[in-house]
Amino acid sequence: MTQVNVQEAKTHLSDLLARVERGEDVVIARAGRPIARLVGWEGPAPRTFGGLPLDVPDDFDQALPEEELRGWE
Repeated sequence: MTQVNVQEAKTHLSDLLARVERGEDVVIARAGRPIARLVGWEGPAPRTFGGLPLDVPDDFDQALPEEELRGWE
């Protein structure tokens, strides 16, 4: 586990995030005292629609209600 001070974290955030992506935990300290920890995201990957940056709801591919289907006919 790597420990960096706040100023270094601000200056090298992209590098620290790359380290986290590789599985490393990074501790951020103020005056040598740990105050935060950067860790990798363990939740589900965000859903995308092709290459477009859209928020796709979890029920996107569920069947439409009958009333909605009749409206499209």
